[in-house]
Amino acid sequence: MAAADQEPHVSEVLPSSYQDESYLHGFLGTVGDLQKAGAFQDVVLEVEGRRFPCHRLVLSAASPYFRAMFTSDMAESRQKTVVLQGLDAGMCNDIVSYIYSGTLHVSLDKVQPLYQAADLLQLDYVRDTCSSYMAMNVVRSTCVDLYKFADVISIDIVRKACLQLIHRNFVEVASSDEFCSLSVNQLTEIISHDELDVKEETTVWEAVVRWVQHSREDRLHHLPSILPHIRFNLMTSDDTAAILEHPVVKEDPGSSEVIRNVVRSHLKPRLGMTTEMVLMYNTSRSSNDIFLLNPREGEYFNVIEEDLPVFRDMTVTSDNNIYILESKESEDENQLSLFTYNHAENVWDETGVYSISKELEYGREFLKELLVEVDQTLYYLAVGINEGRPLLQMRKHNQHTKQWQECSKLPFNFIYSLAYIFTLSCGSHLYFFTSDTCTMHRYDPSQDQWSKQTPPINIPKVCSAVAMGTEIFCTDRDFTQTMVYDTESDRWQKLPGWPNQGNLAVDHHPSLFVLENQLHILLTCYDVQEDAAGSFEGYIRPIYVYDRSADAWRELRATLPDIKCYAYGPCSPVARIYLPYLKET
Repeated sequence: MAAADQEPHVSEVLPSSYQDESYLHGFLGTVGDLQKAGAFQDVVLEVEGRRFPCHRLVLSAASPYFRAMFTSDMAESRQKTVVLQGLDAGMCNDIVSYIYSGTLHVSLDKVQPLYQAADLLQLDYVRDTCSSYMAMNVVRSTCVDLYKFADVISIDIVRKACLQLIHRNFVEVASSDEFCSLSVNQLTEIISHDELDVKEETTVWEAVVRWVQHSREDRLHHLPSILPHIRFNLMTSDDTAAILEHPVVKEDPGSSEVIRNVVRSHLKPRLGMTTEMVLMYNTSRSSNDIFLLNPREGEYFNVIEEDLPVFRDMTVTSDNNIYILESKESEDENQLSLFTYNHAENVWDETGVYSISKELEYGREFLKELLVEVDQTLYYLAVGINEGRPLLQMRKHNQHTKQWQECSKLPFNFIYSLAYIFTLSCGSHLYFFTSDTCTMHRYDPSQDQWSKQTPPINIPKVCSAVAMGTEIFCTDRDFTQTMVYDTESDRWQKLPGWPNQGNLAVDHHPSLFVLENQLHILLTCYDVQEDAAGSFEGYIRPIYVYDRSADAWRELRATLPDIKCYAYGPCSPVARIYLPYLKET
């Protein structure tokens, strides 16, 4: 017999495992049928007088609570009927239905008692589903009630969702009856946040007075502990004087002194008191001055220029801190200086000077340095050459040790120009892409790892890019090709370009920015016919807003200062500014 025809030796046949998917899916259905038929039931759960015949084995498999009950020496392990305290009969019916079917029905009117039942019986899926359902269905009419529930039970995801809605709708929420039912700790937590959307701090004071007077005898003694959370330093002297004469203040001896101490403090302005403004730099002077622009209102302010360092990059963090990075090169290392903008004083404060060893082989013409924030952590990035190949070197700033810690490096393809290199923060990740060589990578801070993503291949030379939500928008120098990248699906989509109706031509690269949750672009143009002789005088600076529903750009009738203003980097950062500070200085 030929070797090929010989049967394999029995010891050479490897064992195999098989899984019957139909059995796995059908098992729960069979158990449910037995429950409906009342077959083999060996225990009865009694809740508020209602009886629920069940199977000990099924209950033990589904719930650690029942497993401990039926496998221990507890009396319930031997009883035919188990009385459960602290449960609602209707919720028990839903829980038993879930255990035998795997299907859960949730609604706003019963999600809270259902969560409590699941928490008692240690049903993680039911508990987590209820938490997600509450967080996703927070509305103004229920946000205070849900917040109180989540605060007592310590459901963080629901608490955060409720607080966010309360902050955005504080004026309406504070006038509701539910607001007066808050505990003193819940009240102070709400009014202590910067995100409160109020135009005047007197609104917060009036809400506190209403809360106190709802139950004056029981609450008046809490007033001294509440007052430090009201930002009296943001009120006018007339408002403060009127409050000092208010009956609830005069009735408590210590309240007046608390208010005077707060007036002398420097508590930050509320979100609703600030105005979103675009940070740009003015090239019409010998030095590059930073200024703040509100194109919708035609307002602009210079940020203080004295002692402003010649910086390499600028960023605005999620908590509205403005940072600039100064970098000086020595023979063996780079010296980094980090400055933050002091809103109240309109000055730049140095937060620290750091030395970073030089690991790249580069001359100045090869280096690009960047400053980016991801989840309130600052990252310093330097692009250079290592053994003839481009390399992205990155470090993150440790707020506790005040040091820069090394992160994973990223080698990438040859670069033709540093102008086509971009680093943007989007969500919890950092994105690095070069449009001239069509490469894109994503950095995951939690893993300290880079991964390759789909590059923007339809735009050969991106010159401006900005992140908004979970998307990254970019355009070319002439604003003829615009693309959007969905970071969640790793896909690019083409958007319309410049709706140029006249004879305008772009003279300087466009500047994308996000203002009031809308995508904007600032152009610096000249009229081709008027400047046929090449004088290029009389620049035009139109601003366009992208209308997502119409998939079109529409021009914003904006008033801009008569100066040359450009973005510093691939996009113009936007910060929330308290205008009285600027007007005072």
